[in-house]
Amino acid sequence: APGGDLLRDGAGVLPTGRNIHALDPYRMPSEAAWARGKAAAERILEQHRAANKGALPETVAVTMWGLDAIKTRGESVAIALALVGARPVKEGTGRVVRFDLVPLEELGRPRVDVLASLSGIFRDSFKNVVDLLDDLFERAAAADEPPEMNFVKKHALDLAAEGVDRPAARLFSNPPGDYGSMVNERVGAGEWDDSGELGDTWASRNAFSYGRAEEAGGAPGTARPQVLDKLLSTTERVVQEIDSVEYGLTDIQEYYANTGALKVAAERRGGRGRVAVSIVEAFGSGDPTPRDLEQTLRLEYRSKLLNPKWAEAMASQGAGGAYEVSQRMTAMVGWAATAQVDKFVFDGAAERYALDEDMASRLRRANPEAFKNVVRRLLEAAGRGLWEADPGMVDRLKELYEEADDLVEGVAGK
Repeated sequence: APGGDLLRDGAGVLPTGRNIHALDPYRMPSEAAWARGKAAAERILEQHRAANKGALPETVAVTMWGLDAIKTRGESVAIALALVGARPVKEGTGRVVRFDLVPLEELGRPRVDVLASLSGIFRDSFKNVVDLLDDLFERAAAADEPPEMNFVKKHALDLAAEGVDRPAARLFSNPPGDYGSMVNERVGAGEWDDSGELGDTWASRNAFSYGRAEEAGGAPGTARPQVLDKLLSTTERVVQEIDSVEYGLTDIQEYYANTGALKVAAERRGGRGRVAVSIVEAFGSGDPTPRDLEQTLRLEYRSKLLNPKWAEAMASQGAGGAYEVSQRMTAMVGWAATAQVDKFVFDGAAERYALDEDMASRLRRANPEAFKNVVRRLLEAAGRGLWEADPGMVDRLKELYEEADDLVEGVAGK
Protein backbone atom coordinates (compact mmCIF):
# COMPACT_ATOMS: atom_id res chain seq x y z
CA ALA A 1 0.00 0.00 0.00
CA PRO A 2 1.36 3.45 -0.82
CA GLY A 3 1.88 5.98 1.92
CA GLY A 4 -0.56 8.78 2.45
CA ASP A 5 -3.28 10.08 4.74
CA LEU A 6 -6.61 8.27 5.09
CA LEU A 7 -8.70 11.46 5.12
CA ARG A 8 -6.77 13.07 2.30
CA ASP A 9 -6.14 10.08 0.01
CA GLY A 10 -8.91 7.62 0.85
CA ALA A 11 -8.93 3.87 1.45
CA GLY A 12 -6.14 3.27 -1.04
CA VAL A 13 -3.56 4.02 1.65
CA LEU A 14 -4.73 1.19 3.91
CA PRO A 15 -2.36 -1.82 4.14
CA THR A 16 -3.13 -4.64 1.71
CA GLY A 17 -0.68 -7.13 3.19
CA ARG A 18 1.47 -7.32 0.08
CA ASN A 19 4.17 -5.12 -1.42
CA ILE A 20 3.91 -2.68 1.47
CA HIS A 21 5.85 0.54 0.91
CA ALA A 22 5.54 4.21 1.78
CA LEU A 23 6.20 6.02 -1.49
CA ASP A 24 8.68 6.25 -4.32
CA PRO A 25 11.00 9.11 -3.28
CA TYR A 26 11.98 9.59 -6.90
CA ARG A 27 8.43 10.79 -7.67
CA MET A 28 8.36 13.45 -4.99
CA PRO A 29 6.66 15.86 -5.04
CA SER A 30 3.64 14.19 -6.60
CA GLU A 31 1.30 16.09 -8.91
CA ALA A 32 -1.19 16.65 -6.06
CA ALA A 33 1.56 17.71 -3.65
CA TRP A 34 2.96 20.13 -6.23
CA ALA A 35 -0.46 21.72 -6.82
CA ARG A 36 -1.23 22.12 -3.12
CA GLY A 37 2.29 23.17 -2.19
CA LYS A 38 2.38 25.81 -4.90
CA ALA A 39 -0.99 27.16 -3.79
CA ALA A 40 0.14 27.21 -0.15
CA ALA A 41 3.33 29.10 -1.07
CA GLU A 42 1.33 31.72 -2.96
CA ARG A 43 -0.97 32.22 0.03
CA ILE A 44 1.99 32.43 2.42
CA LEU A 45 3.48 35.23 0.34
CA GLU A 46 0.10 36.97 0.09
CA GLN A 47 -0.26 36.87 3.87
CA HIS A 48 3.25 38.21 4.36
CA ARG A 49 2.71 41.03 1.91
CA ALA A 50 -0.57 41.96 3.57
CA ALA A 51 1.15 42.18 6.96
CA ASN A 52 4.28 43.99 5.68
CA LYS A 53 3.04 46.79 3.40
CA GLY A 54 3.46 44.72 0.25
CA ALA A 55 7.05 43.61 0.93
CA LEU A 56 8.18 40.04 0.24
CA PRO A 57 10.24 38.10 2.79
CA GLU A 58 13.89 37.70 1.80
CA THR A 59 14.10 34.28 3.47
CA VAL A 60 11.46 31.79 4.55
CA ALA A 61 12.39 28.78 6.69
CA VAL A 62 10.50 25.65 5.63
CA THR A 63 10.48 22.61 7.90
CA MET A 64 10.68 19.26 6.09
CA TRP A 65 9.79 16.24 8.20
CA GLY A 66 9.85 12.62 7.12
CA LEU A 67 6.35 11.61 8.17
CA ASP A 68 4.56 14.56 6.62
CA ALA A 69 6.59 14.07 3.43
CA ILE A 70 5.33 10.49 3.25
CA LYS A 71 1.74 11.40 4.05
CA THR A 72 1.60 14.31 1.61
CA ARG A 73 4.03 12.88 -0.96
CA GLY A 74 6.28 15.90 -0.69
CA GLU A 75 4.09 18.94 -0.06
CA SER A 76 6.72 20.71 2.04
CA VAL A 77 9.23 20.23 -0.79
CA ALA A 78 6.72 21.76 -3.19
CA ILE A 79 6.28 24.79 -0.92
CA ALA A 80 10.04 25.38 -0.92
CA LEU A 81 10.26 25.01 -4.71
CA ALA A 82 7.42 27.46 -5.28
CA LEU A 83 8.94 30.04 -2.95
CA VAL A 84 12.29 29.91 -4.77
CA GLY A 85 10.55 29.96 -8.13
CA ALA A 86 11.29 26.45 -9.39
CA ARG A 87 9.36 23.42 -10.59
CA PRO A 88 9.96 19.67 -10.81
CA VAL A 89 11.07 18.16 -14.13
CA LYS A 90 10.13 14.53 -14.86
CA GLU A 91 11.51 11.96 -17.21
CA GLY A 92 9.35 9.67 -19.32
CA THR A 93 8.75 7.20 -16.47
CA GLY A 94 7.39 9.94 -14.22
CA ARG A 95 10.43 10.19 -11.99
CA VAL A 96 11.58 13.64 -10.92
CA VAL A 97 15.13 14.19 -12.20
CA ARG A 98 15.67 17.91 -11.65
CA PHE A 99 14.21 21.07 -10.17
CA ASP A 100 14.33 23.81 -12.81
CA LEU A 101 14.30 27.54 -12.12
CA VAL A 102 11.26 29.31 -13.52
CA PRO A 103 12.35 32.34 -15.61
CA LEU A 104 11.92 35.61 -13.72
CA GLU A 105 9.71 36.93 -16.51
CA GLU A 106 7.29 34.07 -15.87
CA LEU A 107 7.66 34.17 -12.08
CA GLY A 108 6.82 37.86 -11.87
CA ARG A 109 8.51 38.47 -8.51
CA PRO A 110 11.91 38.03 -6.82
CA ARG A 111 13.06 34.56 -5.85
CA VAL A 112 12.60 34.05 -2.12
CA ASP A 113 15.51 32.39 -0.34
CA VAL A 114 14.65 29.24 1.63
CA LEU A 115 16.25 27.79 4.73
CA ALA A 116 15.27 24.12 4.59
CA SER A 117 15.15 22.68 8.11
CA LEU A 118 15.33 18.91 7.68
CA SER A 119 14.40 16.37 10.30
CA GLY A 120 16.87 13.52 10.69
CA ILE A 121 14.34 11.11 9.19
CA PHE A 122 13.82 13.29 6.10
CA ARG A 123 17.57 13.75 5.71
CA ASP A 124 18.19 9.99 5.80
CA SER A 125 15.10 8.79 3.90
CA PHE A 126 15.03 11.23 0.98
CA LYS A 127 18.66 11.65 0.01
CA ASN A 128 17.76 11.99 -3.66
CA VAL A 129 15.45 14.92 -2.89
CA VAL A 130 18.13 16.54 -0.71
CA ASP A 131 20.62 16.26 -3.57
CA LEU A 132 18.18 17.74 -6.10
CA LEU A 133 17.38 20.64 -3.78
CA ASP A 134 21.07 21.28 -3.17
CA ASP A 135 21.69 21.36 -6.92
CA LEU A 136 18.79 23.81 -7.32
CA PHE A 137 20.17 26.23 -4.72
CA GLU A 138 23.65 26.11 -6.26
CA ARG A 139 22.20 27.04 -9.66
CA ALA A 140 19.96 29.73 -8.16
CA ALA A 141 22.96 31.31 -6.42
CA ALA A 142 24.91 31.34 -9.72
CA ALA A 143 22.02 32.45 -11.95
CA ASP A 144 22.59 35.40 -14.25
CA GLU A 145 20.01 37.52 -12.47
CA PRO A 146 20.14 40.77 -10.48
CA PRO A 147 20.49 40.10 -6.73
CA GLU A 148 17.47 42.27 -5.95
CA MET A 149 15.37 39.78 -7.95
CA ASN A 150 17.07 36.69 -6.54
CA PHE A 151 17.47 36.63 -2.77
CA VAL A 152 19.28 33.27 -2.92
CA LYS A 153 21.99 34.93 -5.00
CA LYS A 154 21.95 38.09 -2.87
CA HIS A 155 22.67 36.18 0.34
CA ALA A 156 25.21 33.88 -1.33
CA LEU A 157 27.13 36.90 -2.60
CA ASP A 158 27.13 38.43 0.88
CA LEU A 159 28.51 35.22 2.36
CA ALA A 160 31.10 34.82 -0.41
CA ALA A 161 32.29 38.37 0.24
CA GLU A 162 32.93 37.34 3.84
CA GLY A 163 35.03 34.39 2.65
CA VAL A 164 32.51 31.77 3.78
CA ASP A 165 32.66 28.34 2.10
CA ARG A 166 29.57 26.92 0.41
CA PRO A 167 27.53 30.15 0.47
CA ALA A 168 24.68 28.39 -1.38
CA ALA A 169 24.18 25.75 1.34
CA ARG A 170 20.49 25.80 2.31
CA LEU A 171 19.72 22.29 3.66
CA PHE A 172 20.40 22.04 7.38
CA SER A 173 19.81 19.30 9.92
CA ASN A 174 21.30 17.58 12.97
CA PRO A 175 24.82 16.08 13.05
CA PRO A 176 25.25 13.01 10.81
CA GLY A 177 23.56 9.99 12.36
CA ASP A 178 22.01 12.08 15.12
CA TYR A 179 18.44 13.25 15.66
CA GLY A 180 16.56 15.98 17.49
CA SER A 181 17.09 19.59 18.50
CA MET A 182 17.53 18.80 22.23
CA VAL A 183 15.31 21.80 23.00
CA ASN A 184 12.55 19.60 24.41
CA GLU A 185 15.10 17.92 26.68
CA ARG A 186 16.11 21.30 28.09
CA VAL A 187 12.50 22.38 28.59
CA GLY A 188 11.61 19.04 30.16
CA ALA A 189 14.48 19.30 32.64
CA GLY A 190 13.89 23.02 33.23
CA GLU A 191 17.52 23.70 32.35
CA TRP A 192 17.21 27.06 30.63
CA ASP A 193 17.18 30.68 31.72
CA ASP A 194 15.69 32.54 28.75
CA SER A 195 14.17 31.74 25.39
CA GLY A 196 17.32 32.85 23.57
CA GLU A 197 19.13 29.85 25.00
CA LEU A 198 16.54 27.56 23.42
CA GLY A 199 17.05 29.26 20.05
CA ASP A 200 20.80 28.88 20.38
CA THR A 201 20.40 25.19 21.24
CA TRP A 202 18.34 24.67 18.10
CA ALA A 203 20.92 26.51 15.97
CA SER A 204 23.86 24.55 17.36
CA ARG A 205 22.07 21.26 16.71
CA ASN A 206 20.96 22.21 13.19
CA ALA A 207 24.10 23.85 11.81
CA PHE A 208 25.04 20.85 9.63
CA SER A 209 24.74 21.21 5.86
CA TYR A 210 23.71 18.38 3.53
CA GLY A 211 23.46 17.82 -0.20
CA ARG A 212 25.34 16.76 -3.31
CA ALA A 213 27.97 19.49 -3.02
CA GLU A 214 28.80 18.44 0.53
CA GLU A 215 29.36 14.84 -0.54
CA ALA A 216 31.58 16.00 -3.41
CA GLY A 217 33.81 17.52 -0.76
CA GLY A 218 33.84 14.22 1.09
CA ALA A 219 32.11 15.44 4.25
CA PRO A 220 28.30 15.20 4.24
CA GLY A 221 26.90 16.92 7.27
CA THR A 222 29.53 19.65 7.48
CA ALA A 223 29.01 22.23 10.22
CA ARG A 224 28.36 25.61 8.60
CA PRO A 225 27.15 27.87 11.40
CA GLN A 226 28.06 31.07 9.53
CA VAL A 227 25.77 30.19 6.64
CA LEU A 228 22.98 29.16 8.99
CA ASP A 229 23.31 32.37 11.01
CA LYS A 230 23.12 34.46 7.83
CA LEU A 231 19.96 32.69 6.73
CA LEU A 232 18.41 32.99 10.18
CA SER A 233 19.23 36.70 10.28
CA THR A 234 17.22 37.24 7.07
CA THR A 235 14.38 34.84 7.91
CA GLU A 236 11.08 36.68 8.23
CA ARG A 237 8.69 33.73 8.25
CA VAL A 238 8.69 30.04 9.19
CA VAL A 239 6.46 27.41 7.54
CA GLN A 240 5.33 24.27 9.37
CA GLU A 241 2.94 21.61 8.11
CA ILE A 242 0.60 19.63 10.36
CA ASP A 243 0.01 16.23 8.81
CA SER A 244 -2.57 14.65 11.12
CA VAL A 245 -5.97 15.37 12.69
CA GLU A 246 -4.94 13.16 15.62
CA TYR A 247 -2.20 15.43 16.95
CA GLY A 248 -1.16 19.02 16.49
CA LEU A 249 1.23 21.69 17.69
CA THR A 250 0.18 21.43 21.33
CA ASP A 251 0.16 17.64 21.58
CA ILE A 252 3.82 16.68 21.16
CA GLN A 253 7.11 18.25 22.17
CA GLU A 254 8.77 18.26 18.76
CA TYR A 255 6.78 21.18 17.35
CA TYR A 256 7.88 23.82 19.83
CA ALA A 257 11.34 22.21 20.04
CA ASN A 258 11.85 22.75 16.32
CA THR A 259 9.45 25.30 14.86
CA GLY A 260 9.23 27.39 18.02
CA ALA A 261 12.96 27.29 18.69
CA LEU A 262 13.76 28.04 15.02
CA LYS A 263 11.53 31.11 15.30
CA VAL A 264 13.43 32.27 18.39
CA ALA A 265 16.79 31.65 16.70
CA ALA A 266 15.74 33.78 13.73
CA GLU A 267 14.43 36.57 15.97
CA ARG A 268 17.62 36.52 18.04
CA ARG A 269 19.87 36.83 14.97
CA GLY A 270 17.71 39.10 12.85
CA GLY A 271 17.10 41.76 15.47
CA ARG A 272 13.91 42.80 13.71
CA GLY A 273 11.40 41.63 16.32
CA ARG A 274 8.75 39.03 15.73
CA VAL A 275 9.20 36.37 13.05
CA ALA A 276 5.86 35.12 11.76
CA VAL A 277 4.96 31.43 11.49
CA SER A 278 2.58 29.99 8.89
CA ILE A 279 0.88 26.70 9.78
CA VAL A 280 -0.35 24.63 6.83
CA GLU A 281 -2.83 21.81 7.46
CA ALA A 282 -1.80 19.02 5.11
CA PHE A 283 -4.26 16.31 6.15
CA GLY A 284 -7.14 17.47 3.98
CA SER A 285 -7.66 17.98 0.27
CA GLY A 286 -9.23 21.43 0.57
CA ASP A 287 -7.91 24.96 0.68
CA PRO A 288 -4.26 25.04 1.85
CA THR A 289 -4.52 28.59 3.21
CA PRO A 290 -2.17 28.77 6.20
CA ARG A 291 -3.02 30.00 9.67
CA ASP A 292 -0.84 32.13 11.91
CA LEU A 293 0.86 30.29 14.76
CA GLU A 294 -0.95 32.20 17.49
CA GLN A 295 -4.33 31.54 15.89
CA THR A 296 -3.55 27.82 15.63
CA LEU A 297 -2.41 27.57 19.24
CA ARG A 298 -5.61 29.23 20.49
CA LEU A 299 -7.74 26.91 18.37
CA GLU A 300 -5.96 23.79 19.61
CA TYR A 301 -6.03 24.79 23.28
CA ARG A 302 -9.72 25.60 23.14
CA SER A 303 -10.61 22.37 21.34
CA LYS A 304 -8.43 20.04 23.44
CA LEU A 305 -6.73 21.04 26.67
CA LEU A 306 -9.47 23.44 27.78
CA ASN A 307 -12.32 21.35 26.38
CA PRO A 308 -14.23 19.66 29.25
CA LYS A 309 -15.05 16.67 27.01
CA TRP A 310 -11.38 16.12 26.22
CA ALA A 311 -10.42 16.53 29.88
CA GLU A 312 -13.03 13.99 30.94
CA ALA A 313 -11.87 11.53 28.28
CA MET A 314 -8.28 11.80 29.51
CA ALA A 315 -9.26 11.44 33.17
CA SER A 316 -11.32 8.34 32.37
CA GLN A 317 -8.25 6.65 30.85
CA GLY A 318 -6.43 6.50 34.17
CA ALA A 319 -2.65 6.70 34.29
CA GLY A 320 -2.26 7.01 30.53
CA GLY A 321 -4.71 9.89 30.29
CA ALA A 322 -3.06 11.72 33.19
CA TYR A 323 0.27 11.31 31.42
CA GLU A 324 -1.18 12.87 28.24
CA VAL A 325 -2.40 15.88 30.21
CA SER A 326 1.02 16.18 31.86
CA GLN A 327 2.86 16.11 28.54
CA ARG A 328 0.69 18.87 27.13
CA MET A 329 1.40 21.04 30.14
CA THR A 330 5.14 20.67 29.48
CA ALA A 331 4.57 21.53 25.81
CA MET A 332 2.58 24.59 26.88
CA VAL A 333 5.60 25.90 28.77
CA GLY A 334 7.71 25.21 25.66
CA TRP A 335 5.36 27.21 23.47
CA ALA A 336 5.15 30.04 26.01
CA ALA A 337 8.95 30.21 25.96
CA THR A 338 9.32 30.21 22.18
CA ALA A 339 6.14 31.96 21.02
CA GLN A 340 3.19 33.15 23.09
CA VAL A 341 0.50 31.39 25.10
CA ASP A 342 -2.43 33.56 26.18
CA LYS A 343 -3.17 34.11 29.85
CA PHE A 344 -6.62 32.56 29.51
CA VAL A 345 -5.01 29.27 28.48
CA PHE A 346 -2.89 29.05 31.63
CA ASP A 347 -5.82 30.23 33.78
CA GLY A 348 -8.13 27.65 32.24
CA ALA A 349 -5.61 24.82 32.53
CA ALA A 350 -4.97 25.61 36.19
CA GLU A 351 -8.66 25.75 37.01
CA ARG A 352 -9.50 22.57 35.12
CA TYR A 353 -6.65 20.23 36.07
CA ALA A 354 -5.25 21.53 39.36
CA LEU A 355 -7.80 23.66 41.19
CA ASP A 356 -10.85 21.54 40.35
CA GLU A 357 -10.88 19.19 43.35
CA ASP A 358 -12.59 16.29 41.61
CA MET A 359 -10.31 16.38 38.52
CA ALA A 360 -7.21 16.89 40.64
CA SER A 361 -8.14 13.93 42.82
CA ARG A 362 -8.68 11.66 39.81
CA LEU A 363 -5.38 12.62 38.19
CA ARG A 364 -3.51 12.31 41.48
CA ARG A 365 -4.88 8.82 42.17
CA ALA A 366 -4.30 7.60 38.62
CA ASN A 367 -0.76 8.96 38.17
CA PRO A 368 0.79 10.94 41.06
CA GLU A 369 3.92 11.80 39.07
CA ALA A 370 1.87 13.17 36.16
CA PHE A 371 -0.27 15.32 38.46
CA LYS A 372 2.85 16.64 40.16
CA ASN A 373 4.20 17.67 36.73
CA VAL A 374 0.92 19.43 35.88
CA VAL A 375 1.25 21.62 38.98
CA ARG A 376 5.00 22.01 38.51
CA ARG A 377 4.62 23.37 34.98
CA LEU A 378 2.01 25.90 36.08
CA LEU A 379 4.29 27.12 38.86
CA GLU A 380 7.23 27.19 36.45
CA ALA A 381 5.30 29.31 33.97
CA ALA A 382 4.35 31.77 36.71
CA GLY A 383 7.88 31.86 38.09
CA ARG A 384 9.45 32.52 34.69
CA GLY A 385 7.01 35.33 33.92
CA LEU A 386 5.33 33.38 31.13
CA TRP A 387 1.98 33.59 32.93
CA GLU A 388 0.68 36.51 34.99
CA ALA A 389 -1.06 34.34 37.56
CA ASP A 390 -3.19 35.61 40.42
CA PRO A 391 -1.09 35.49 43.64
CA GLY A 392 -3.79 33.55 45.46
CA MET A 393 -3.82 30.97 42.69
CA VAL A 394 -0.04 30.61 42.89
CA ASP A 395 -0.24 30.06 46.67
CA ARG A 396 -2.80 27.31 46.19
CA LEU A 397 -0.68 25.68 43.48
CA LYS A 398 2.30 25.67 45.81
CA GLU A 399 0.22 23.85 48.42
CA LEU A 400 -0.91 21.31 45.82
CA TYR A 401 2.68 20.78 44.69
CA GLU A 402 3.83 20.07 48.24
CA GLU A 403 0.98 17.58 48.67
CA ALA A 404 1.79 15.94 45.34
CA ASP A 405 5.47 15.75 46.19
CA ASP A 406 4.68 14.12 49.53
CA LEU A 407 2.45 11.60 47.79
CA VAL A 408 5.10 10.76 45.17
CA GLU A 409 7.76 10.39 47.86
CA GLY A 410 5.44 8.17 49.84
CA VAL A 411 4.71 5.97 46.86
CA ALA A 412 8.42 5.75 46.08
CA GLY A 413 9.18 4.93 49.71
CA LYS A 414 6.73 2.08 49.72
